[in-house]
Amino acid sequence: QVQLMESGGGSVQAGGSLRLSCTASGYIPTTLRMTWFRQSPGKDREGVATIRSTAATTYADSVKGRFTISQDNPKNPLYLQMNDLKPEDTAMYYCAATPDSYDGSWLTWLNYNYRGQGTQVTVSS
Repeated sequence: QVQLMESGGGSVQAGGSLRLSCTASGYIPTTLRMTWFRQSPGKDREGVATIRSTAATTYADSVKGRFTISQDNPKNPLYLQMNDLKPEDTAMYYCAATPDSYDGSWLTWLNYNYRGQGTQVTVSS
């Protein structure tokens, strides 16, 4: 069983930066797909960025060029570097993990075996 815990959220002004971390504990498989999701009040949860065990990454169009997902290896924290933040980035951010053998859509929250409790990011204009 894998437990995930996010940290690094906070309040920043537009144009600022934050780095989120997701730390895994428990039995950690060597091949995981790790993904950041976010959810704003009244909106559906959306995939932000994902990284596979091969280090291949995919980003939502809304964050391309501003956010960077990274992880050195499955036993090290997962990061989300967020630059040039905008008020519309305000949301609860969650990390999630699933075996990398899963080849369905990375955007589907319920398809992830392991999910964190979230960290709040607030961007003011």
